[in-house]
Amino acid sequence: MSKKALIIVDIQNEYFENGGLELVNPVEASLNAGKILEHFRTRHLPVIHVQHLAAEKDSPVFAEGSFGVQIHENVQPLDGEKVIQKYYPNSFRETDLSEHLKTHEITELVIVGMMTHMCIDATTRAAFDFGYSCTVVSDACATRDLEINGKTVAADDVHHAFLAALAFAYGNITST
Repeated sequence: MSKKALIIVDIQNEYFENGGLELVNPVEASLNAGKILEHFRTRHLPVIHVQHLAAEKDSPVFAEGSFGVQIHENVQPLDGEKVIQKYYPNSFRETDLSEHLKTHEITELVIVGMMTHMCIDATTRAAFDFGYSCTVVSDACATRDLEINGKTVAADDVHHAFLAALAFAYGNITST
């Protein structure tokens, strides 16, 4: 029998207005993530919050102890909910996420958060490689414009391209 958990990846103040790395539509994504969080809480299903921290002590973003590194108010953890701190885009790398999921016999993950093209992508691919069934909730994720070779790629295009790639082999893509 499948056992499901919600993983909320990096919905932190850094990605909102007045943060150092503002995304496109982070409030809407966080409100949708909050709806999913409430769904899991009312059904007493496991919730895991992932919080990114800068590996470098003098980093201008995600500095430990800063306002930006704090989990956003729309998805604040409750007492007893697991919070995992990470230093890499992949939420499994050098964390106890895998061990926690195994201990609780989790087989299916619902993934929401920020940024679609980095930590959502890396975490979903790693989860799939570890054998988890993955669902990414597209409107509960957000990203930003990217630039390559002098060309700007709009956040909406980045978001949908990465979700399309995940849908090809790594998981189910759905909406709130």
